[in-house]
Formats: sequence, structure tokens, C-alpha cells
Amino acid sequence: MSVYARLKELGIELPPLAIPAAAYVPFVRTGNLVFLSGHIAKREGKAWVGQLGRDTDTHTGKRAARAVAIDLLGTLHAAIGDLDKVERIVKLMSLVNSTPEFTEQHLVTNGCSELLGEVFAEKGAHARSAFGVAQIPMGACVEIEMIVQVA
Repeated sequence: MSVYARLKELGIELPPLAIPAAAYVPFVRTGNLVFLSGHIAKREGKAWVGQLGRDTDTHTGKRAARAVAIDLLGTLHAAIGDLDKVERIVKLMSLVNSTPEFTEQHLVTNGCSELLGEVFAEKGAHARSAFGVAQIPMGACVEIEMIVQVA
């Protein structure tokens, strides 16, 4: 099944390429690797604000990470033109805006990882890091960057 058929089956429509909020580009391709800049969680077009462990719970954070995954896929589509060219999701790095006591950053990040697995099957299995941080730009609850190998 093509990636696009799978996205349609999941009810996912890819967003357009987002305009960077600062002095960077949304992606860089070198050889067969595409490096996607960090994408913050958004809800209704605005930063999905919150701090895990204070005013946001793990389940909500996981939904925010899934939203980030969809935005990352939109950027990846813009970068390579055809998501069926993806050979492997190589690595994710996830930053979770959280209190010092919050320890479920890995579970929040599963929202992104699980969607990539649903979309790409075995090609979606990836290495990953998940960190708790004191703050993310615009107060967003989650930011994720991704490295992808393409044909």
C-alpha cells in the first residue's frame, strides 16, 4: 500500500510547508538523508502550549506529538516530493516541555513514533531520543526533529 493510501485510510491530510519562525530552513537534504528542523506542536494553527507535569498530562502530550508527526510528514513531502521514496525513518529527537518531576517524555514521544510506524510500517522503525526541557519556543509542549533516508 502506498504511503498516501495509508494516510487517507488514517484520515490524515498533509499540511503545506510551514514558514520557519526564525533564521533557519525547514529541511536540508544531503545525499540520501533529509534532516527536518524541529517542528513544534500546533493546535488550530497556533502553538500547542503547555508544560507536561504542570498543566498538561501524558495523554494530551502524546496527541500533541502525533500532531507534530503530521506536520513533519508535510515538510518531508515538500522536501522529497513523494513519500513513497522514504527508505527509512532514521532518527527522531524529541523535546518535551516539562517540569523537573515529569518523567514520561518517552511516552509523550510515542505519539509521533507510533504514527510513523502506522504510516511506514517497518520503514518507520527508528532510533530516538526524548528529553525533558524547561521551555520550548512559543511555550509549545513538544518539539520534534527527524532524520530520514530516501531513495
